[in-house]
Amino acid sequence: MGDTLNQNATTNSVVRPQYFFITGFSNIPHAQYYFMFLCFAYIVTVLGNSFVMFIIYIDRSLHTPKYMAVFTLAIADLGESTAVFPNVIKVSLLNIQQVTYEACLSNMFFIYFFSSVQSLTLTVLAYDRFIAICFPLRYHSIVTNTSMGIILTVGCIFNVVFVVVGVSLVTRLSFCKYIVVDSYFCDHGPLYKLACNDNMPSYIVVMLFTVLHYFLPLILIGLSYACILLALFKITSWEGRLKALKTCFSHLILVSAYYFPILGIYIGAMAGSVHRNARIISISLSYGVPAMLNPIVYSLNTAEIKDFLCKNRSTGGTLS
Repeated sequence: MGDTLNQNATTNSVVRPQYFFITGFSNIPHAQYYFMFLCFAYIVTVLGNSFVMFIIYIDRSLHTPKYMAVFTLAIADLGESTAVFPNVIKVSLLNIQQVTYEACLSNMFFIYFFSSVQSLTLTVLAYDRFIAICFPLRYHSIVTNTSMGIILTVGCIFNVVFVVVGVSLVTRLSFCKYIVVDSYFCDHGPLYKLACNDNMPSYIVVMLFTVLHYFLPLILIGLSYACILLALFKITSWEGRLKALKTCFSHLILVSAYYFPILGIYIGAMAGSVHRNARIISISLSYGVPAMLNPIVYSLNTAEIKDFLCKNRSTGGTLS
């Protein structure tokens, strides 16, 4: 491994390796079964989200603010899974643990960018439900295609800039001794801790990323649903309350599947130490399961898409 280190330090004494080595699931018991589950999750993610994107694209009645966010979520699910899964195959199936320095940073950027877009869209969808239930008469004047487009565009631009800064800070780190990343992809946390020079800027970025992309969105989603619950108490009939709640259940499942595993790891790390296997499994579940569940429990389960599918089934199954 030492031979792979580039001994030609740059002018600011940064030592960059030619390669990093990814450990993958090597120390996890029965890892082959977990790998099979991730393969299944990836196949469902690709097929399901591609189908959802296709339906939204061809059906003009779905060109609405809500489905702009759903379409963005499907893109983020596909992008993140496709950025993660080839590494899983390469490391776990082909036993190729070596990844070039440049490829590692590129992989890191796409995984964290699409993950941050997932968090953004889950928060935006909570905002959509909040306006729809708490201000139903003003929904179409508040949540428009233009306003939704602005929110999603500004959010994605912010995420690009933030992740670029985080990845750029890695290029200032020197890796003079250890180049083995204890994860199944080019994970920013285990990687920046390998540096032999000051990694405080990268640590600050990790803390900011955790607050801005995990804790803050979860707080905003929680406040949205607190307001929704208060609004539901004003509905006199239980039938009306359940009808409104049904539009939220699928979203809450996605929120729980995405945030809770990864937040549990961050909270555990702050409180003490987290076993590497627990960390790897929790992060892989947070990255893999929501992307798989999105088309099953959320997108394809919405009334508008169900109506579209029933309409095309009744006309002989021709999508148009």
